[in-house]
Amino acid sequence: MASRQILIVEDEPKLASLLADYLKQASFIPHILDNGLSVIPWLKNQPVDLILLDLMLPGRDGIELCREIRSFSQVPIIMTTARVEEIDRLLGLELGADDYICKPYSPREVVARVKAIFRRLDYAHQTTTDSTDPKPAFSIDTTAYQIRFQQQSLDLTPAEFRLLKVLAEHPDKVYSRAQLLDHVYEDNRIVTDRTVDTHIKNLRKKLANIQPGLEIIHSIYGVGYKLVLPAAINSIN
Repeated sequence: MASRQILIVEDEPKLASLLADYLKQASFIPHILDNGLSVIPWLKNQPVDLILLDLMLPGRDGIELCREIRSFSQVPIIMTTARVEEIDRLLGLELGADDYICKPYSPREVVARVKAIFRRLDYAHQTTTDSTDPKPAFSIDTTAYQIRFQQQSLDLTPAEFRLLKVLAEHPDKVYSRAQLLDHVYEDNRIVTDRTVDTHIKNLRKKLANIQPGLEIIHSIYGVGYKLVLPAAINSIN
């Protein structure tokens, strides 16, 4: 990950400087812009490896910038904002943002999200290089209540099976906790939303045992969860 270029688009000088310091400590090379009008001309003259893009900016806002960036580049974009309304979060992701972090946040969390995106990109590149005919990531046997990930069987509880099944069958679709509970517990028993969080935590551990470093199940702050796979591998078989 050394020498990768990160563009921080943030109009709060202290926050931008703090993020830059943390990114430098992680061996990244940060650049800072504080006005939305400067972003597109800068990117067309100096490509970067990832953009930390604030939603509320002077000149042009982050949503407008994200839309235009996606018209000429697939550079990873992490959007940051103090506005937590659901419509803004989902709109940002639908425009092509790779992740979304709400303020206030820990700079360490931002660095961790950046590293996670690069791990996924590196894994996708390695998979493409190693195989021109990638195997499906998931194989689901509803009769045996069995799911195989990367050709390896997962030891799942019935609730975990149902939860992973719905996420794997619809990658990139965001599900609320309530929607996931409807799939996990078909008998309408009374459980809390946090039950889903516990199942997700367990699933992440079991998936990580097979593919360390590859973050597959993503938390969408204030909304729920979605499953994301590298472009180099298929979803299910």
